[in-house]
Order: sequence, then structure tokens, then C-alpha cells
Amino acid sequence: MSSRHVITTGCVLAITALTLTAAPAVAQPRPAEPPAVVAARKPPPGMLEALQRDLGLTREEAETRLRNEARLTPIEAQLRGQLGSRFGGSWFAGSIAQTLVVATTSAADIPVIVAAGARAEIVTRSLADLQAIKKHVDHALPSRQETGSVRYIDTKINKVVVLSTAVTTTTNILENAGVDPVAVRVVSSDERPRPLSDVVGGEAYYIGSSSRCSVGFSVTRGTQNGFVSAGHCGKAGATTTGVNRAAQGVFQGSTFPGSDFAWVAVNADWTPKPLVKNGSGGTVTVAGSRVAIEGASVCRSGSTTGWHCGTVQQRDTSVNYPQGEVSEVTRTNVCAEPGDSGGSFISIDQAQGVTSGGSGDCTAGGVTYFQPIGEILTTYGLTLVTDSTTPPGTGTPPGTGTPPGTGTPPGTGTPPGTGTPPGTVTPPGAGTCTGYPQTVTGTLNSGQSAYQPNNRHYRSTVTGVHAGCLDANEGVDFDLYLQKWNGRNWSVVATADSPRPDEKISYTGTPGYYRYRVLSSNGSSPYTLKYKTP
Repeated sequence: MSSRHVITTGCVLAITALTLTAAPAVAQPRPAEPPAVVAARKPPPGMLEALQRDLGLTREEAETRLRNEARLTPIEAQLRGQLGSRFGGSWFAGSIAQTLVVATTSAADIPVIVAAGARAEIVTRSLADLQAIKKHVDHALPSRQETGSVRYIDTKINKVVVLSTAVTTTTNILENAGVDPVAVRVVSSDERPRPLSDVVGGEAYYIGSSSRCSVGFSVTRGTQNGFVSAGHCGKAGATTTGVNRAAQGVFQGSTFPGSDFAWVAVNADWTPKPLVKNGSGGTVTVAGSRVAIEGASVCRSGSTTGWHCGTVQQRDTSVNYPQGEVSEVTRTNVCAEPGDSGGSFISIDQAQGVTSGGSGDCTAGGVTYFQPIGEILTTYGLTLVTDSTTPPGTGTPPGTGTPPGTGTPPGTGTPPGTGTPPGTVTPPGAGTCTGYPQTVTGTLNSGQSAYQPNNRHYRSTVTGVHAGCLDANEGVDFDLYLQKWNGRNWSVVATADSPRPDEKISYTGTPGYYRYRVLSSNGSSPYTLKYKTP
């Protein structure tokens, strides 16, 4: 008998996910979605194109998939906490992630799961049970690829899976070790993961004179700037040079095998940014490090193959590399090749981890593993650089004062990437921008952004209307954001992000420091921003 049962009672939802306001059809009325969820749905530049290519989706399907993931992720977190020790795992189902499935060991949880907007499944073993079984499996199997190159928890079948080229031998070892045979499935597989370092040129960072890897994410430790990457890329004390072959930094800590992570402290010539390259000349902004649900979309950026996307397959995976075992990595169906090691894995705008290794390639397809970002940050006491933080060393802009009772706003940085700010947004009209006394200009490529006026900000001493009018060439998608300094960081107070090149904002605000962010969501063009202050 199967160890799980799909709940198909009349309470099961029919998920509709074709519009921005799509919501599960449940017996009880659901509250309206918070504005932050709606605003977060606009995908980073380049992500939709990669999802279409790598997952075989249309653009509309890719957009719908990301909207569904953004809508259902908070529900999963809520249910995980409510179920506690009965929680059996969760995953997205369907090509557009239209269904959130939540497993439990108790049928009494079904009404709670369904009412929250998810599909319930009853399983024999909780996630905690599976984790304990997998630990037993890891200890029982020798560190040889033929007896289990990969081990992971498959929550969909409520078992621990072992990939092996010697099924009979592996099965006998597990039986002799007393591992529950019903809870484990040994699968024949010729997968032989290997670390993805290389000795070739390319845009990346270099260790010593020839080895190349890829930067993961920008981090800080106190006042020291740096980045995280894969542990097999270099040992503590090894020096690095950047893509321009200029002196860059030194490995401060490195773990491999066992785990596969490291961090590099950079010198004053390098400034950490909350950005990930999207493979098409633009960047994706890093807003945080919320863990993606199994089945969620995830993209990888690396110096060999650029930008590729897929989905999260399984977590807490153990891999036997030729150099030894690495545990607690995440398995994905994203491809990668040598030189991509250390590169970023990101889900929409949430950092997931750094590329460890894999099998296959980006021609025939493959499987890639990443080291989750949380363990790296915790191990080394690091802070992820996000669009709501200002890394040390960026300084305070000249010519500005300090608002009473608040800190001094930084002159640069990246604004928050989520949330729908309060304020009145006026849609762009057909006429030109007239009646605005201040004018600034610039040029942006796809995915780039700029802060105006002149990469600084202005101060308003009275309550009144802040108005901005953006004009760019036809055929591009430019967006406009008004930000206000809140004493700690810049927060968006008004936004205009239609799919058109021209935008207008009108916002009534209190005294304080303000600035505009101009973003090219798609296309390259010069632009003119005209604005007026109270």
C-alpha cells in the first residue's frame, strides 16, 4: 500500500492562476492579498526568458508560475509552523505551480490545510522521521560513488532515495545496517556528480594563477566586505583576482568536503552589490534569503554557462564526490558546467545558495546541487548584502545634512524590491512632461537602474506633492520609483511600473529626504526625468 494518500474530498480547491488577483477557491472567504505580494510579482529582468527556455513554458505561463509561487509561499510557512512535528513536507505541483501540496501524518490536519489554500496529503513518516532515516543511511553507506552517489529525501513519495550504480550491493549494505527497507528506495543511476571548477578564461574570479570559479553573493562581516562561493574553489589563505585580473581578496574560511562553502574578504577596490548577473547584460536584485519550497522556480548564474533556470527538486541531499561526501545540499534540475562553481542560485529575488557540483551539461541537460546560503552565513557570521542594506564603506553623500532624530541617508544603494508603497500613482498620459521645473537625463540598458537627481537625493522641508514624469523611447519598459529615507534605509513610497516606456508619479509626502529610482525592466534607451518638489 502506498505510504501517502491524496485528499480528494469535496473541499479540495480548484486553483485559478491566470490573473494578478488569482486566489484559491475555498469554502471560506479569503482576505485580500496584501499589496506587498502583488508588487513582488514583477519578475527580475531575464528570469521570464530563462524560465521559458529551460522549463518549456510560454511567457504567460512563466509569469503565472512566479505569481503562484509568491502567493503560496507564505501559506506554506504558516502551515509548516501549525503542523509542527506532524509536518511531512511540501511542494509545488503543476507546470505553473498552481497547487501547493502539504503533507501531514494526521488526518485531523486536513481541514486546516485545505482552509489555508493548499492540498493535503496524509503520509506515514514526518519530515523529521525522514531526516533521521537519511542520517542513518548516510552513516551506513561508504564514501564511494558506486554505493550511493546521491542520497536525498523525496517528500512526494515519503521515502529516502539512494542513487547507485550497484543497487544490489547498496541494498545489502543498508539491510545489514538495520535501515528500514520500507522507508528507503534504491534507484539505479549512473549519475556521478563532480565539483564544477575549471582552468579556463572567462568572466569570474581566479584563484592563484589559473583556477576559475564564480562569485556567489555579496556579504559583509562587520566592516569587512566580501562574497561567498564554493569551498572546493580555494582553501583559507588563498588569494583571488577579479575578472579584470586585478588583486581582489583572500579566502577567509573554506569547508570541503563535508560541506562546500567558503567566503572571500575583498580589498577596498571592490564594493559588494546586492546583484546577480542574469546572463543578458542585466542584473537581478537580491532582496533576502527566504528558502524556496520544493518545486519552486530557481535560477543559477555562473561564469561558464551564464543564466539557467529549473526547479528545486529535493533538499538535505548527500553527494559523494571523488574528493569525499558533501551533505545537506539542495538538488535541482538546473544545468551547470565546470567553472560555474560558487555561482548564485536565486529564486525570484531570494538568495538560495552557491553552486557546488553536478552531472551532465547545458547541452544535454543535467542535475546541479547548491549549498544553501543560510549555513554559510551562520558558520562564518556573515550578513547577506540585500537591496535594503547599505554595505560598509559606501559612505555618506556630500552636501547633505542629518534629519533630526534620524541617521544620514546613504547616497547610493539599492532600494527594496518588494512591497507596494502608499501614495497616489498617476498612469502615464499621452502628452509630454510639462510643468516640471527640474530635469535630469541618462541612459539605461536592460536590467540597469539609476538614482536621480544625479545619484543623490533632495530634501523637502514641508508637506506637499512630489511629482515625477519619465520619458523613454518607444518599445522599452521603464519604471519609476519614489523613495524616502526612513532613518535606516530607503523605502519606496510611490511606484509607476506599467509595461510602457513613460511613467508618472504624484505623491503627497511629509518633510524628509527623497530620491527617484529609474529602472529599465526591458530594453535600452536614453531617458528624461522631470520632477518637482513641494
